[in-house]
Amino acid sequence: MNYISTRGQAPKLSFEQAMLTGLARDGGLYLPETIPPMPQADIRALEGVPFEEAAFRVMRPFIGDAFTDTEFRGIIERAYAGFGHAARAPLVQLAPGHFLLELFHGPTLAFKDFAMQLIGQMFEASLKRSGTRVSIVGATSGDTGSAAIEAFRGLDAVDVFILYPHGRVSEVQRRQMTTPTEANVHALAIDGHFDDAQARVKDMFNHFDFRDDVRLAGVNSINWARVLAQVVYYFTSAVSLGAPDRPVSFTVPTGNFGDIFAGYIARAMGLPIDRLVVATNQNDILHRCLATGEYRPDGVIPSISPSMDIQVSSNFERALYYAYGQDGRAVAQVMDELKSGGTRISQGAREALREAFASGRCDEDATRATIRDTYQATGELLCPHSAVGVHVADAQHTPGVPMITLATAHPAKFPDAVEAASGLRPPLPPRMADLYDRPERLTRVANDLGAIETLVKERIPH
Repeated sequence: MNYISTRGQAPKLSFEQAMLTGLARDGGLYLPETIPPMPQADIRALEGVPFEEAAFRVMRPFIGDAFTDTEFRGIIERAYAGFGHAARAPLVQLAPGHFLLELFHGPTLAFKDFAMQLIGQMFEASLKRSGTRVSIVGATSGDTGSAAIEAFRGLDAVDVFILYPHGRVSEVQRRQMTTPTEANVHALAIDGHFDDAQARVKDMFNHFDFRDDVRLAGVNSINWARVLAQVVYYFTSAVSLGAPDRPVSFTVPTGNFGDIFAGYIARAMGLPIDRLVVATNQNDILHRCLATGEYRPDGVIPSISPSMDIQVSSNFERALYYAYGQDGRAVAQVMDELKSGGTRISQGAREALREAFASGRCDEDATRATIRDTYQATGELLCPHSAVGVHVADAQHTPGVPMITLATAHPAKFPDAVEAASGLRPPLPPRMADLYDRPERLTRVANDLGAIETLVKERIPH
């Protein structure tokens, strides 16, 4: 299994190389050269198996010879051992035909744990084998950073640097990044918003002397292994509702497009997904792009669903690659135009995108109302991001086709917003009850590439 760049100018890599590399040297994102199909009988056979076994069967064709079957099973078992629910990703019914996929039972209470716990175990196994050390640099709008720190804290061969927008994440998200005591963890509060943090990470990857000097590796959703891990719960949840013998739809609250792109891959593998619905908050560039073809950032407006306060969605490039007929040069041109202020998606590519994805938006008032109304009707307390998904899903539901909305975070990660909407302040799980009492450790940094690179070099062991 080879991996190729969305921009077509980087060398092909193995799964292990693509995982450790993150961003391709031409600035593109890695994708499998071909998407292996999963026969209908094999999908049907996932019914009733443990999540770990389903994860092995779904992901195994993508990893080539990176790990033996025994190694890979061990990696998966360790990755999900710390989850707080036996089903790992349980389904809850909200209404007739509408289900919530709870993805917040991992150690940091967010869907990012599914990918990050796995990638942490894969990195450790690979680096132990090679005897090398890497510096992981990531940007976060809240959940990726805490999940990455949780997955890599204390590992011998990894230093972790997470950039997050100062003052633009919830207190729980911030404390999950700033309270770990391990010396290999570095929480960096950047002056700016998430798109600034993400841009500086990409700049570091494109500064090849620095990249090689510190052995840079990426665990943002630019990393293919992150997307691959998220493919699994599309299969497990759909099979629970009758797939492959009936189609299922999904609504995904998304900012960086990685989670919903995992659904695109699941469908390409053969999972009968009827609709893949992109749910955005008031920062609705993805919804506007799908509706009009205009992909033009117009500024981030802070919201009560901060993990979605994004205007430049990294993984959208992967969707554009397929929309443009796997033409790397066309994708590179679009991304260059986007960097210069915006672009217009070609008619053919826009039609391909609209065939693959539906979309909707949810403003702040509707988000609050959905949190309140869902709790009153079902007893299920939603985080603001999950509420965005539920609101959009209600408008996109096709009769006769089950709709699964992805619940991306535990409500306790956003207690102020949830309490304001519902009157209830969601408590942290017992294992995290002392989070507010733990001392914090963070470094404030300017939105300046040179300053950030200097800090990284100073912090890594020499």
